[in-house]
Amino acid sequence: MSESSEAVAGSVAERFEELYGAAPDGVWAAPGRVNLIGEHTDYNDGFVMPFALPHTAVAAVSRRDDGILRLHSADVDGPVVELAVDALVPQSDKRWTAYPAGVVWALREAGHTVTGADVHLASTVPAGAGLSSSAALEVVVALALNDLFGLGLRGWQLARLSQRAENVYVGAPVGIMDQTASACCGTGHALFLDTRDLSQRQIPFDLAAEGMRLLVVDTRVKHSHSEGEYGKRRSGCEKGAALLGVDALRDVPYAELDAALQRLGDEEEVRRLVRHVVTEDERVERVVSLLESGDTRAIGPVLVEGHASLRDDFRVSCPELDLVVETAVASGALGARMTGGGFGGSAIVLAEETDVPTITKAVEEAFAAAGFKTPRVFEAVPAAGARRVR
Repeated sequence: MSESSEAVAGSVAERFEELYGAAPDGVWAAPGRVNLIGEHTDYNDGFVMPFALPHTAVAAVSRRDDGILRLHSADVDGPVVELAVDALVPQSDKRWTAYPAGVVWALREAGHTVTGADVHLASTVPAGAGLSSSAALEVVVALALNDLFGLGLRGWQLARLSQRAENVYVGAPVGIMDQTASACCGTGHALFLDTRDLSQRQIPFDLAAEGMRLLVVDTRVKHSHSEGEYGKRRSGCEKGAALLGVDALRDVPYAELDAALQRLGDEEEVRRLVRHVVTEDERVERVVSLLESGDTRAIGPVLVEGHASLRDDFRVSCPELDLVVETAVASGALGARMTGGGFGGSAIVLAEETDVPTITKAVEEAFAAAGFKTPRVFEAVPAAGARRVR
């Protein structure tokens, strides 16, 4: 846990006691994530490769046995929100409280005994930046309730239930990657995840030891996965799989992509979506191979390929994200691409350590010249997944 997160844990525990009149039963943390490669593949049963950030959602929680759920956030103005766990209904809540309440609903719907809780939350994960602030919120509450009620669930199971909370209770059609990354990532590693069977492999990813850095550039353009564009693309991918007679686009072999695209005929939009997903799965496997062979710098061009595919085929980029990638590469970056669902959010930049100041300055100046908001730039270092901290 970073020093900043440690300080957040202390303040969250203190504020919990002020709100609820007693110390919490415990304090838990769950991180946001950056996805190194593998975008929009998770809901197509494909491959992804995220790693956890030091930025976390922190929850101080106490168990209740009276059917009452009380929620409060340091990041949202307003009083404690009180809900009855028996009265939780999917898509009935459009506030931030839908995320933790959805986790309680999902656990109970799956047959787990959760009889209420007092919760106070605070997060250092930038909201709307494509870094999985909502998944961190869900996973930290799921982990706390798992511990307090002795449910015995493993990380991947907590991720599944958190995803169900967001899909059904919140109403956002997200895949499994974000929640699994928050629950299961390890310090100094990226997580190679097969989203079909949830098999995982921790891939060493220590850029500092090789004289490199990975920057996150938050464009400060906000997005929401619950809005229609994300859902349209997911539906288009499902249509493509149906037309090709496969369970999911993951089942279309990369070597047979051209033939598959020909079979789609005049379905131009579906063709683009299929091409992105199939080639992106191949890019994930390529990056894994390069990292395991020690050829880390060679992943840079693969990141750029991935961005072009997201921009041109999947069409989820935006002018700010494109400007980050173009400027960073022109300024000497090894590679760059948008990360996250798109329509705003963040880009990642792989660079030699000595080039970071030049690249950062170039991006900031390019944004200023374009009249965009000043981006937030910080280094991403692979951190630990969800854990109890107090």
